[in-house]
Amino acid sequence: MPTGTRPLTVKGSLITLGFTLHSYPPSFTGYTTAFAGGDSILLSFSNLTEMQPLLLVSEESQFLLRILNGSFQTLDVIKDRIVHAFSDLFCSKANLDVMDMRQDNVVQSVNREEQGSKDWSSKGSDSNRGGNSTVGFNVLDAMLKHSLDRLKSMRERISSAEGISNCMLEINFNKDAHVIRAMCLDGKLGAALCLWCNMIQNSIVPDVITHNYLINGLCKKGELEKAEWIVRGMLYRGPSPSCATYNSLIRGYCLMNDVDKALNTFSTMANHGIMPNRVTCNILVHALCKKGLVEEAKKLFHKLLSKNYEGGSSDLITSTIMMDGCFKNGDTDQALAFWERMLKKRMEVDKVSYNVVLHGFCMSHDLGTAYKYCCEMLKLGFVPDVYSYNTIVGAFCKKGNTSDACYIYDVMTRMGVIPDQITYKMIIQALCINREIDKANWFLDYMLENSITPEALVWNVIIDGYGRYGDIQKASSIRDKMVANGVLPNVYTYNALIYAQIKSGNLFAAQSLEKEMFLYGLTPDSVTYNLLIGSACNLGLIHLALKLHDEMLRKGCQPDVITYTELLKWYCLRGMMTEADKLFGKLLASGLAVDHVPFLVLMKRYCRMREFDKVFDLYQKWLVTMPR
Repeated sequence: MPTGTRPLTVKGSLITLGFTLHSYPPSFTGYTTAFAGGDSILLSFSNLTEMQPLLLVSEESQFLLRILNGSFQTLDVIKDRIVHAFSDLFCSKANLDVMDMRQDNVVQSVNREEQGSKDWSSKGSDSNRGGNSTVGFNVLDAMLKHSLDRLKSMRERISSAEGISNCMLEINFNKDAHVIRAMCLDGKLGAALCLWCNMIQNSIVPDVITHNYLINGLCKKGELEKAEWIVRGMLYRGPSPSCATYNSLIRGYCLMNDVDKALNTFSTMANHGIMPNRVTCNILVHALCKKGLVEEAKKLFHKLLSKNYEGGSSDLITSTIMMDGCFKNGDTDQALAFWERMLKKRMEVDKVSYNVVLHGFCMSHDLGTAYKYCCEMLKLGFVPDVYSYNTIVGAFCKKGNTSDACYIYDVMTRMGVIPDQITYKMIIQALCINREIDKANWFLDYMLENSITPEALVWNVIIDGYGRYGDIQKASSIRDKMVANGVLPNVYTYNALIYAQIKSGNLFAAQSLEKEMFLYGLTPDSVTYNLLIGSACNLGLIHLALKLHDEMLRKGCQPDVITYTELLKWYCLRGMMTEADKLFGKLLASGLAVDHVPFLVLMKRYCRMREFDKVFDLYQKWLVTMPR
């Protein structure tokens, strides 16, 4: 079918529609197809006379089509930019599918109009002229409707993108806040503070809970200036501090023993519209009692009884704190008054309250009453815990009553309460003091059987016990068992072994132990050198004693009064009073706190030599140097 392209013209009156026209042969007279922007429009006319009204309509259509064509171009540019900006959120393939779908809808609409026009034409030219203009307007209406649908779709996509963006920002915010909390719990406060500062710089303010985590961690580390700085920032920019915020800050000051600053912070809470709660006042009551300020704690306690604070379990905690403070201050009657008040108000006293009572009576050495309250605990269904038993065991050990302490140990094991490190340490120390070293060694074996690795102090006590009573072989075997269980010897371990060797008269073995200390990276202290120097002086080896003294100075270990006293004894026994007076003058000039022993050593020697004037001079110096 031959076609040609030219503007639509009418001789004598040129009208240009801006379309590309396809002319048909005479057999297809009355039909011309126009293409505008890739979309086809079917125009129907039979002669020029019939064509004139259509051309007049088309003149208006031209204006509408140009507007729509420009709108399409503008919308395409906007769409391309939006697709590029949100490429991570929308699939480009989906956009292309939407564009193809849109074009298919338009083509199908035009084809329907074309088919209708052909049906109308097949009925002849009897149709009225209004039908010719209706076809064009239907196509324009379809295109306009589709453009409006495109705008609506784009607006919905932008709104959806903004919602997703806000959601992503909220997710990132929550993620950073949870990271800050986790790092505070792990003790990584430096990293948490850096992340918090980064959020603040990006105008993202974490919630009050996240701030509380950060402030609590800083207060536990003793960095109270940073914690107070964060609180001031909260007051300035938000979020507003809560009561828990101030509780953390007050607890931090109490841990640093700065009760005055804690009370000052407590007084400023009301200025910021925050009412203290029971936790706040419990912290302050405990700090005041710990510092011995029981009367001030009582005043604060009576303030807690007002209606500004909630009651319940918090009242029990406050009363227990006050009772414990009175016991530790030696005011047993006042402590029992608090106990009677708790029972009178029918408070549900718990195991902690009974433990405080037990500890109070054990401190006052009233073990009979402590036993009574322990039995009362059992009657009320409170099974004593390891703290309860340790309180009674410690009281018996302090009195030197190791048999009763061991009996309580048997009771607690039968009751299913597992002894801890404190239980064994108290019993072993008491047994070693009572010279029951073998029994202490049995308890050491019990610890190992229960998979409790003793600390170095427990091993050292038993080693020292065997060493003091001359059993070097058992002392060495305990040291070997200590190393086998992964506990490295320390300076006190070797000092106990050296003392055992010196007590047996084996100075050279003691010196070998001193050299062995360096293999473990340990440096002998003044006790080590004093033991060796004293042993050398007792054996008459003054040259060895002076050599050890020089070594002591080279190692950076300063001699003490015991060091000078041991050398003075040797000089006095040998009658070398010139050297003794010179060494004594050096002792007085050293700035050490000199006790009575060096004076007595010299005064006894000068008495034997009948030089009473020097004895009187030494007495006068003694009166001057002795503390008043």
